[in-house]
Amino acid sequence: MTLHDIAPALLEDWLRNRYFSARYDISSSGLTPCTLGELRRSLGIDSAELDAIPFRDSPSTGSERLRGAIAARYAPGHADRVMATHGASESLFLAIAALVKPGDEIVTLRPVYQSLSSIAEALGARLRTWELRAEDGFVPDLELLRAVLTPRTRAVVVNFPHNPTGTTLSRTQYDELLRLVDSHGCHLLWDASFAELAHDGDPLPEPTGRLERALSFSTLSKAYGLPGLRVGWCVAPPRLIPEMVRLRDYLTISTSPVAEHLAAVTLEQADKVLAPHRELAFGNRALLLDWAARNSGRIELPTPLGGVTAFPRLVGVPDVTAFCDALEAEDGVLVVPGDCFDHPDRIRVGFGGSASELSAGLDLLAARVRRMSGVRVPGEQEAV
Repeated sequence: MTLHDIAPALLEDWLRNRYFSARYDISSSGLTPCTLGELRRSLGIDSAELDAIPFRDSPSTGSERLRGAIAARYAPGHADRVMATHGASESLFLAIAALVKPGDEIVTLRPVYQSLSSIAEALGARLRTWELRAEDGFVPDLELLRAVLTPRTRAVVVNFPHNPTGTTLSRTQYDELLRLVDSHGCHLLWDASFAELAHDGDPLPEPTGRLERALSFSTLSKAYGLPGLRVGWCVAPPRLIPEMVRLRDYLTISTSPVAEHLAAVTLEQADKVLAPHRELAFGNRALLLDWAARNSGRIELPTPLGGVTAFPRLVGVPDVTAFCDALEAEDGVLVVPGDCFDHPDRIRVGFGGSASELSAGLDLLAARVRRMSGVRVPGEQEAV
C-alpha cells in the first residue's frame, strides 16, 4: 500500500458540503468560532500589530514567539521540542510518516478519528486495535491494550479525551498507560486536541514531560475555538523534528506569519480564551444529558467526560446513515453517522455551539427518531 491508496476520509466526505448549508450544526467537534474583530478586542490586539507583519516565510518549525508560547504552556523549557504546523492534522501526518516503516505494528483505538489509523496503514503499517467497547460505555480497558501490545509494536496512537465518544482515562489509567508504553519500548502518539476540555476533573498531564518516546499533538481548532486559523503543533523528541521538517519541505514549508502572530497572542492569554469555552461546553453537556434522559427509550448516550462530542446509539433506527441524510435534508440538522467511525448504529453529536442551536437540533433529532424507529416507549409523552 502507498499514500496513493489511502482510505477516503469518511468524516470529511460527509461534512464537506453539508457543513456549509445545514441550519443546525450539531455535528462539529469544536467550539463556535469567533471573528477576527472579536478575537482582537478580546486579546487587545491592535491593528498596527497586524499591519507590521511582513508577508515572508516563517521558520520551518514556526516563529520563535509561537514556539515559545506553546512551550510555556505545554513543554516548559523545551521550545526545541516544538514544531508549529497547519493544525494538529499536519503534525500528526508528519510524525507518523517520520516514524512508521512498512511492516511496523501500530496500535490504534476503535472507534477512532480516522487520521489516527489510516495514515499509518497507508504507509504499510500493520494495525492492531485497542477496542473501546460499547457495552462498557466506551470506558478504556487497559487490559485490552495490554493484550494487543507485542515486541513488534512501534507506536500506540490515542486521543484522550476521545473523539467521537468523549471518554477519557482516569489519572491512574493514564499513569499505567505510560508505564505500559515505556516497558514495551515503543512510542506514544498522544492527540491532545481536546485536553483542555475536561469536564469532571483536571486535564490529563502532558506526557512528553514524562516519557522520552512520547509525541503530543494539539491545535487551536478545538478548545480554543479557532479552526479557521489552521494552527496546531507537535511536541516531539528533538531527534525527530529534523525528519519532520524534511518531509514538510515537500508539503507546506511553513505556516503563515499572520496566523502565527494571532496564535502566539492567543496562547499567551490561553486561560482568558479557554474559560468561557469551558463554561459553554459544561453547560451544553448538561443540556445534552438531560435531553438523553428524557428520551432514554430511544437514545442511549454514554456520558462524555471531555471534549464536545458524544456518541449516542439510536434505538430502533435500522439505517442510521439514511436517517442522518434525511435529518439534514428535511430538518436542516447536521450530525455525523456512526459508520464514519465504524459504528453504524450510532451518531456523533457535537455540543460546542450555542445552547439554543443545540437544543433546537436535538429536539428535531429526537422527533425524527420517534417517527422513524417504530419502537414504542412505555409512558412516552408526545412532547420531546
